[in-house]
Amino acid sequence: MKIFLACLVVVICYFSTIAIFKGRDLYSKDLLMIRKQVLSKIKGELEGNGLEIGSKVFIRIFKEEEILELWLQEKDKKTFKLFKSYPICKYSGDLGPKLKEGDLQAPEGFYSVDKTRMNPSSKFHLSFNLGFPNSLERDLGRTGSFLMIHGGCVSTGCFAMTNQLIEEIYFLAEDSLNSGNRFFNVHCFPFKMSETKMAEFSNYKWSIFWENLKQGYDWFESKKIPPHVGHKNGIYTFKDDH
Repeated sequence: MKIFLACLVVVICYFSTIAIFKGRDLYSKDLLMIRKQVLSKIKGELEGNGLEIGSKVFIRIFKEEEILELWLQEKDKKTFKLFKSYPICKYSGDLGPKLKEGDLQAPEGFYSVDKTRMNPSSKFHLSFNLGFPNSLERDLGRTGSFLMIHGGCVSTGCFAMTNQLIEEIYFLAEDSLNSGNRFFNVHCFPFKMSETKMAEFSNYKWSIFWENLKQGYDWFESKKIPPHVGHKNGIYTFKDDH
């Protein structure tokens, strides 16, 4: 009887394992099909703008406007060109940086995403991790984890883009990484940092922090090339990215 039960367990485990891997194969094929359809659909749009799949990607997020901008590097140039502005379906918290784990605050700052932070098996369809806290934020004692840009329309500190929109964003970013680019930058701002807007928030508690963010914002606005971002004495620093 013991031998029979042991054999039965082995058989059940064997077929369960086959079912799991078949499920993975089916999901992988579904994802590849979606990827092919999405990239095929936007290829013409890219070419019409002098852009191409595989180019380096740059993302900017503006909380108040609820906009995610996707920029791509222009052919044979260092400069980037705006491809699309996508509406953010949902982000949580208020204007201002994320300070600690569990505050449900979406981050503001400068982040970079490499292949290890891409997740094609996300429960939110597709996602990538911003890498919060970054080096400066760690030095400032800020805590948090798994701050994502993802599909769906639910947020607990992330930026939710809907499943349809995250597909374009994710696959273009993924193709950029697969084409030899080690990472792509994501800059998160409270709002579009015009002089008028800064004056409007001049007495706000985060105004000094935002003045520092504005330096990075203005750099890209003038050069159309993302800066190399570092930090010193508790603030961000910016220089040419060679």
